[in-house]
Amino acid sequence: MAYKGECSAYLEKKIASGTLNPPLDEVKSIKLEPTDTLKCSWDLEVELSGQVLCERSVVANVIRLLDQDNTIPFIARYRQEQTKSMGPEKLREVKEKLEELREVEAKAVAAVRKIEKLGKLDEKIKSSLLGSRTAEEVEHLFTPFKVTAKKTLADRARDLGLGTLALQMLSSSGAVNFSRAVDPRKEGLSSVSEVEVGVQHIIADIIAKDQRAMEFIRNIIKTSRILLHSTKRKTKAKNEKETNVKNKSNSKAKDSDAEKYELYYEFSCDVRHIQPHKVLAINRGESRKMLSVRVEIPNYVSDRFLDFCKGTFLPKGYDQTRFKVIVCSAEDAYKRLIEPLIARTVRRNLDKTAEKASISVFAANLKRLLLIPPVRGQSVLGIDPGFFHGCKYALVSALGKIEETGVAYLHGQRNGINVKVEEDKLKNVLIKHRCETVAIGNGVGCRETEMFFSNQIKRGTFEPLKVVFSIVSEAGASIYSASEEANKEMPHLDVSVRGAVSIARRLQDPLAELVKIDPKNIGVGMYQHDISEKNLKASLDGVVEECVSFVGVDVNVASETLLRHIAGINSGTAKKIAEHRNSRGPFQNRSQLMSVSGLGPKTFEQCAGFLRILPETRTVLHEPDLLTEPKGKKRSAAKTEGPQKRKKMKAEINSDPNGLDMTAIHPESYHIADRLVSAARLNRTEIGSEKFLQMLQTFLRSNDVDSLATEFQTTTSVLKQIIGALSQRIDQDLRDDYEKPLFRSSVRSINDVKVGSVVSGKVTNVTHFGAFVDIGVGTDGLIYFNQASGSQSSLQLGNLVETWVKSLDLERGRISLTLVKVTG
Repeated sequence: MAYKGECSAYLEKKIASGTLNPPLDEVKSIKLEPTDTLKCSWDLEVELSGQVLCERSVVANVIRLLDQDNTIPFIARYRQEQTKSMGPEKLREVKEKLEELREVEAKAVAAVRKIEKLGKLDEKIKSSLLGSRTAEEVEHLFTPFKVTAKKTLADRARDLGLGTLALQMLSSSGAVNFSRAVDPRKEGLSSVSEVEVGVQHIIADIIAKDQRAMEFIRNIIKTSRILLHSTKRKTKAKNEKETNVKNKSNSKAKDSDAEKYELYYEFSCDVRHIQPHKVLAINRGESRKMLSVRVEIPNYVSDRFLDFCKGTFLPKGYDQTRFKVIVCSAEDAYKRLIEPLIARTVRRNLDKTAEKASISVFAANLKRLLLIPPVRGQSVLGIDPGFFHGCKYALVSALGKIEETGVAYLHGQRNGINVKVEEDKLKNVLIKHRCETVAIGNGVGCRETEMFFSNQIKRGTFEPLKVVFSIVSEAGASIYSASEEANKEMPHLDVSVRGAVSIARRLQDPLAELVKIDPKNIGVGMYQHDISEKNLKASLDGVVEECVSFVGVDVNVASETLLRHIAGINSGTAKKIAEHRNSRGPFQNRSQLMSVSGLGPKTFEQCAGFLRILPETRTVLHEPDLLTEPKGKKRSAAKTEGPQKRKKMKAEINSDPNGLDMTAIHPESYHIADRLVSAARLNRTEIGSEKFLQMLQTFLRSNDVDSLATEFQTTTSVLKQIIGALSQRIDQDLRDDYEKPLFRSSVRSINDVKVGSVVSGKVTNVTHFGAFVDIGVGTDGLIYFNQASGSQSSLQLGNLVETWVKSLDLERGRISLTLVKVTG
């Protein structure tokens, strides 16, 4: 290597040995060959397995499966032997961490390439960048090389030619004469003290970019008691008049905000133990200019860093001058560069952890909401409550058909309205259609509408019908009602009435109805509007895909909206499946899916196991040949297949029904399932019947699963999955194991609740700090988790609980509850 100015052999040896990170302008830059393959120095599998706490071999399998474009539901259900039965949540975590690490690597490689183009790349900076484990580290190392970046103090000192002096200070024990660099005509070199300061800036820069220093900082952040501190922000208005105007117009909002953030007006907590919801609350308070936030790093951190620098950067046989300059440089590096980096890294890590926690809460609640059991075989009257504009209602039959709609002005908010006539509207609709189930949206007017039905039931208005009602979340209903999809589905209905239809159908089949709405609009999360929309959407879309896929859908009756949420199917493929079904008749077996335009082998592999074909929706095709075009439609020349290819497709795709298509068994395992059915002397046409289930259990009691797996040349994991699928009734639904909707025939007031009384209710939302419970008084009570007689994970959205009223605040409408037990 060659250096500007004179350089001792000792100095050259130190740099060549890698024990010193010299300034970039002091070394000859290296050139990368076009064929050079750059990647981070850490091993992706090792790093990822450490972050997700899984075996490296399992992580390697998951990476391979994801890289092969397999979906999470497919991997979770059909590749359990390769993942050691890793669940969907864990798989999503691995995928997320994998994407983060690959993003860091991509940024690091891009930074190396950019610096190389500038002609300033050396082995040390390349090593530091490719050793980075976070995007923050890459940004920190790359900032000085940005073309638009303002020159740093170290850059200015190097431009003055002080780089060699800095290297000599770090690398040799010989005397260094600062006076030789003095030039009275140049700013920054006019005195010995200015020269010394310039040298310190360069050494500080070297220290801050040293790979060993970065590693030390990582460990410091993990092990030190660093505090996040927030205080009430002091703001001064431009003038008193302006202040008075603002106070009058926003007094209520300010009082509300002040109440929300009182807890954080003088708040301090160790960043290793702070709860995610508090981080999000502090961030929101800071963005609304209600709070001032800072990271407090204890003094011993700087002391430890100085000790580290003394042991790392002081050369052997150093003199007093070197000691002073290097120690001052280390102090400067810490105060000016390292401490801000620690603060940024801490805030970024906190934000990242809090965001993940928020998304996790939202995803868990959404999953529970989607898996609420459907109310089958019942017509439902959906009510979208309102005052001046009335309560919109829609009677939906057990099959989902809209039988009747209208508006009833129940609450006397409009002049000239005969309330008795309006009340009779709903009575007549219920009796006419013999409907005993009412779904009431939980928006404005919900409480009053509850009271109306409670009073009418008490009076016997609906007799002989035994009418009950259930409160249904109407979150996102108004957005859906005005959507293009709703317009296609209900073109004849006014937008205002579509919400009532949606509310009724949400009770009948929550999954089928809620998939029509953007998950983030369903509103069962924590600070979801303060986090990355991209990350939230990716997670929630994954949950919807998981729920729809694992429940399974009948491909012959499922809506296009439902189909597009099946693993492996996008909106285009869902549309083509629906068009194929509508033009050629229902699918007779799963194999026929391969005849859908654009549905290739990979898509079939991912979706086939989640699409069911049931006898009741499978009828004889009006076209004997699935591959012929629909009647009346002329086939274009471009779409005409050659005779040989068409014969081959006809041979491969038959229209014979297959009983296994009713199950969750994947077609790739049909040959194994057939061997099991044959060995147990079962009939595929009887799958799901009591006779079939009894005979299968009898066979399994006398045969070992491991031995059968060996005999059938498969794995125990695959055979168990097949046995599980064959052991289910045809009408069995994954959602049957979850809590059913809560129905009531009467309501209470918050004034009826007394401290110390025991009340029952249903969990409507779960956060990291507590669970909200509907106890039927119009205001949800809150169970704080530090008060719960169990862990946070013991409560989930939809749980039926028995609680004890701990405290009441009637003025603010707050009810504090203590969990007694989970009843359902």
